Amino acid sequence: MPRQFLPTLRGLLVPRSAAPPPPTAERKDLLAGNAYASMTYAGVTNIWGTPGRADGWDMERVIVEGYERSIWTFKSIEAISKHASTLPIQIGRGGDERRFEETLEDHPLLKLLNKKANPLETGDVFKKRLSAQLLLSKKGVFIEKTYSRGGTLVRLDLLPPDRVQIIPDDRNADYVKHFEFTDYSGRVRELLPKHVIWIRDPHPTDPFCGVTPLEAAGLSVELDVSARTYNISFIANDGRPGGIVGIDLDGVDPREVDRIQKRLAPGAHNAGQLTLVGTGPGGVTYVDTSARPREMAYETLSSTSKGEILAAFGVPESIVGNASERTYANADREEWTFWDHTELPHLNLIASGFDPDLDDEWTVRFDTSGVKALEFPRRQAREEARKEFESGLITIDEYREIAGRPAFGVPQSRALWISPQKAPVPANPQDAAALGLGPDPAAGGMPGAGPTGAPLPPGTAPETAAADVAAARALDAGPSAAADVAAARAQGGSLALPAAGEGTAADAVASARAAATDEGPADAAADLARARGTQDADPSSDAADDVAAARASIETKDLPHDDGFEVTDDDFDALSMAVAAAVTALLARQEGVILARLRAPKIRKYTRYWEPENDNDVRHADADLDQDRVVSAARWAEETSQTLTPILQQAAVATARKVGQALTGTDTVPPAAAAAAIVTAAYAGEAIAGFLAELAIVLRDAQHDAKGVGDLEHAVVSYYHSAEPALIARVAETCAVATINGAADAAAEHAGPGVMRTWVTRADTRVRPAHKALHGKTLPVGTPYTVDGASLRYPGDPFAPIALTVNCRCRLHYATDEDLS
Repeated sequence: MPRQFLPTLRGLLVPRSAAPPPPTAERKDLLAGNAYASMTYAGVTNIWGTPGRADGWDMERVIVEGYERSIWTFKSIEAISKHASTLPIQIGRGGDERRFEETLEDHPLLKLLNKKANPLETGDVFKKRLSAQLLLSKKGVFIEKTYSRGGTLVRLDLLPPDRVQIIPDDRNADYVKHFEFTDYSGRVRELLPKHVIWIRDPHPTDPFCGVTPLEAAGLSVELDVSARTYNISFIANDGRPGGIVGIDLDGVDPREVDRIQKRLAPGAHNAGQLTLVGTGPGGVTYVDTSARPREMAYETLSSTSKGEILAAFGVPESIVGNASERTYANADREEWTFWDHTELPHLNLIASGFDPDLDDEWTVRFDTSGVKALEFPRRQAREEARKEFESGLITIDEYREIAGRPAFGVPQSRALWISPQKAPVPANPQDAAALGLGPDPAAGGMPGAGPTGAPLPPGTAPETAAADVAAARALDAGPSAAADVAAARAQGGSLALPAAGEGTAADAVASARAAATDEGPADAAADLARARGTQDADPSSDAADDVAAARASIETKDLPHDDGFEVTDDDFDALSMAVAAAVTALLARQEGVILARLRAPKIRKYTRYWEPENDNDVRHADADLDQDRVVSAARWAEETSQTLTPILQQAAVATARKVGQALTGTDTVPPAAAAAAIVTAAYAGEAIAGFLAELAIVLRDAQHDAKGVGDLEHAVVSYYHSAEPALIARVAETCAVATINGAADAAAEHAGPGVMRTWVTRADTRVRPAHKALHGKTLPVGTPYTVDGASLRYPGDPFAPIALTVNCRCRLHYATDEDLS
């Protein structure tokens, strides 16, 4: 080991005031005397547990020998501190670990920590130095606070830890009486505790001392540095060539001998070369010197030291730049582990030091909402929740709670949807009535009973007999025998009812016969049949026929037919209503946020809408508001996509299962079905972004004549009132058509090449001419339709020109080759 390295480490073992020990003989081991290197860094020279426990920790030597000379120490501290420097600081209250429910925008700490901490340092530089000092200093970090005359915090300065002395309270009432700081001119300043923020990683027994990973990693750091120093010295001083050739030099010119001897000069540039030496008369020999083992197993030692240093700091190797021999999943897991076990506690420790400057309910926090690594467990939780929802184990609202989104709170979202037909299981009688599975309890009915109170047969899906009977009961009563007779009476003009009241059925038939002057007497059965024949419908009295008539008179989702499958208007309408409800709620919240931003001081600052507090208030200017910042189109586009994706995926999965059942008898859902929902949700986000881009233009134009923020708020409200309904209708209809048709087409293509599909329009005046030309056209599945030079995979294809998809209501009829033959 070089002489210049060990004495510097031994110097840390004695107090600064003590005289240096006499020089000791150089040792070849990696120990400083009988103490490990980690203890040499610790510098414990005072009585155990006294406030001066960390006084022997020499920051200058720690920086030079432990930080600047060890690559793994440097990279570990850089990896931890760079995140602290780039993440913005937030002040808020409520909410969860991801987002505050309410945030402050104008607190002085935000300006100092995010913008300018002091005249020399920006907020990012200040936070990076603070984080690095906390990792290296056994005393901790000392931050001096400077206040204005009005009591406003205006400056933060990091004090060198080795220049700060902690003066304990004699009575241990407040622990710290004051701090003494020696500035660069040698002057000692006394700082009151209220003017100093003292942050440290707490020691388990000593409240006046902190801990640093460099204590535990000290021996490994010294081993790593020593191994590197040894190898550098070995390369610089090793004069061995790669091989030696001995020859007879008798008769060789002395200058030639000198030239050959110079080849033995030390240096890395001569390594591996052959060297000639003299052997005496007649001798020729060869010695291989390149295969000699080194005195130090550098590779093993370096690898071991590296692992120990990284473990002490809690930094995986992939974080410092080496992700070899790792899968993507393992690298992602290591990054999450680093954030969850190392970075977040470190950031929370820093942020907690600033909490005393706030009211009790407000806290300081680093904004980690944009850190993708922290989404790893949440992403797994959402994936598990989606599987549970698709299996009918949890409701939509429960899934949204797990996903960190607000619940819808409607009967459909509170119900369990049981596979495979996704039949709802209501949570309470009121929801059962809203879902059409029972009467309204307010009307006196019982859950699961019809209008008369009779129980309905059990069912598992809306297409069961129970649902059909319930629908039939909900309709107006169909014509009965008495109604047929009454209609027959009306055929012959006015009829006189018997004087003895309503009479019997026989009396009614006799009256009908008397009224029909052009008809002779006949059997009652014939008269009744003729009376029934005058009606538009021929209902049957059998219960089975009544159910069939009810099914024919109401719109229901078609079950798979023998000749193929085709989605119905109800499929489109149900999804369209769900999307419209979600978009309506989203736009209502969006409007509220935009109006709140217009009133926010942070937005109005340095514009003509700022109300100056005094004549010297420089925050009032002639500039307009930044309308793009107010509307934040990109943020709302992403939130729209995230909100609609679960709704569209649910509909896509249900449609794909029905197509699979109809064509193959299985309910397998291909991945492409869910992909159609994701692409459609992204389209909805783009539509919202375009909507907000137009709002930004409205705000920009409104500022020309606006006299205050109230005029801008009025412009926003008017814009939403006029443009919102059309946007909701367009997005809802487009999402429904694109998702349902896309999922159906993906399932049909998954069924095999023998599936044919036929384009079907609504056959009304709204159908565009290009789609009228496609009506009835049959193509094999997977073959796109060509119209006006563009290709459409299915109606509403989001990748087709918008002129061919917007407001489209077409569908496809799927059938196998056997069905068509």
